[in-house]
Formats: sequence, structure tokens, C-alpha cells
Amino acid sequence: MFQAGQVEQAYPLYRQAREQDQQQSARQLLRMAYVQEGLGHYPAALYYLSVAQAWQPRQATWRKMVSLAQEHRLTGYPDTWRQNLLITVQRYYYPLLQGLLILAVVGGTLLLIRRRTADRAWWATYAVYLVLTGLFLNVLAPGRVGLVARPRAPLMSGPSAGAAWLTTAAAGDRFEVRGQQDIWFRVQWQGRDAYIRRPDLLVVE
Repeated sequence: MFQAGQVEQAYPLYRQAREQDQQQSARQLLRMAYVQEGLGHYPAALYYLSVAQAWQPRQATWRKMVSLAQEHRLTGYPDTWRQNLLITVQRYYYPLLQGLLILAVVGGTLLLIRRRTADRAWWATYAVYLVLTGLFLNVLAPGRVGLVARPRAPLMSGPSAGAAWLTTAAAGDRFEVRGQQDIWFRVQWQGRDAYIRRPDLLVVE
């Protein structure tokens, strides 16, 4: 139906498959984003683009997200060389991590087999390798992000309606999620912690 030009008729089927946890591809998510953008629903388009980007990080997908964000004056979509480098790292993160863990298992097994003959230098090298692998796992792991689902969503300085008001977020604004407390998500805003109600933020998963 999509290839025949009936894109709006194809969208409910794509969405039904997603709601039923059927296997979806990044291509299908990009098609869903295309339909929503055509209907003028740019926050929904950005959400599907974000999910596709989380599954398969690509520069082209990110550039499309940046273009939509700039068109509607949204925040959280940096267009910098650091972001481009991060996307490249995330694209190869899981294959690299798998390779590092396999080497760790193989190296540890060999050291255990030759524990009587292996000197301290080999054990020290292996310990450094494990530390570096741990840093790779924690520092470069893809972060959790969320998109504002409602217009004029308030950002507060604390997890309470009585906390100080910081700013009003627009639908489609993107924030890094740092944690949650009760009915609040803790997000990063301008280098500091801010809080937004859970119904106001759609976490990318």
C-alpha cells in the first residue's frame, strides 16, 4: 500500500504491528515518520525518526531530525561535529562491545590455563584491558532520551508541582533522561537537572 502511494492507509497497519510488538524495521519506522510529517504531525514524525535512529544510528536520519527541529524551533537536536562523531560511535557500539567481551573471555581463559607460568605483567595488562572495556561500556553507551509529547509542558527545578518553574517545553523538544522519581522524569536542560511530568515525555525505546 505504501509503495502504491496509499501512505495514509498504510500507517494504521504499521502502527498496529508496533502496538502488537511485532518485528519492525527501521525502514518501516521511517515510513511512519514520513506519513506523520506529511500530515503536519511533526512531533510524531520526530518520535518515529528517533526510534529508528536508536535502532540504526545514521547520519541521514539525524540530519532529517535536525532539519525538522530547526524548522519548528525545537531544542535538543545539536548539529555539531561532536554529535556526528557520537552517531558514528553508536553505529558500531554493539559490534565493538561484542568483540571486546569475546577478547576478555578468551584472554581470561588463557590466563587461567597458564596461571602458573603467566607473570604479573600479563595479569596487569589484562586488568587494564578490563578497565578500558568497562569505560567503553559505561561512557560511550547510548543515552536514554525522551521527546516532549504535549505543547507547553513545564520544566521544574524539582520533582514537585511546588518547585520553581524553569521554562516551558514545546512538543517535540528532546531531552536526555537521567532518571525518574514518582511521576517525574529527571532530564538534562542547559547543563543542569530539570524535572518534567511523565505523561509529558515520551521516552524513545
